[in-house]
Amino acid sequence: MRAAPATERDLLDRARQLAGLTLGELAQRLGRAVPADPRRSKGLAGEMLEAALGATAGSAPEPDFPDLGVELKTIPVDRSGRPTESTWVCVAPLTVEPGMTWENSLVRRKLARVLWVPVAGDKAIPLGNRRIGSAVFWSPDPAQAGQLRTDWEEIMEYVALGRIGAITARHGTVLQVRPKAATGRARVRGTDDQGGSSATLPRGFYLRARFTAAILRAAYA
Repeated sequence: MRAAPATERDLLDRARQLAGLTLGELAQRLGRAVPADPRRSKGLAGEMLEAALGATAGSAPEPDFPDLGVELKTIPVDRSGRPTESTWVCVAPLTVEPGMTWENSLVRRKLARVLWVPVAGDKAIPLGNRRIGSAVFWSPDPAQAGQLRTDWEEIMEYVALGRIGAITARHGTVLQVRPKAATGRARVRGTDDQGGSSATLPRGFYLRARFTAAILRAAYA
């Protein structure tokens, strides 16, 4: 595994050195294989870029580059540069712990500073032939931060009231919650509307594609 970058400049230089490579070429550099079955390749681009750039957080609840406070987000885009899907942020808590606020939330920490790395996402292109784009840094401006906070607080109010089952992908202007599990049988503990514990599907926070599209438009303008 590559050593962690010392500075944002170092990280950006590393990322931009990968621009133009295909995922197959990056896999070869890392000594990995690209699965022929696309169903087995979910998350592969992100995993390879984490390894190539020196991310150290792994599955820990913190940004991918903890010393820099930077989160890496690999984002599939179409031929026009528009995101092809929503962007995973982190696991959504299904209970509200004492003192939990937007300011100390994992969503806020993850999105305070993001390195976006676009990757060709056209499903007609074989995975190994999809090219890596030029990376850019982003931090939410005051308006974006306000939108994120409003959505997070609305969603967490449902959690606090034990109304997890009432949360749908329609909630939230820029941030949404959706089920996040390898199978429909997965269950975690949540809070019910009586304040007790109940089994429910794991869920995750995602950024809507129209929000990330606006971020990329501004970054590459």
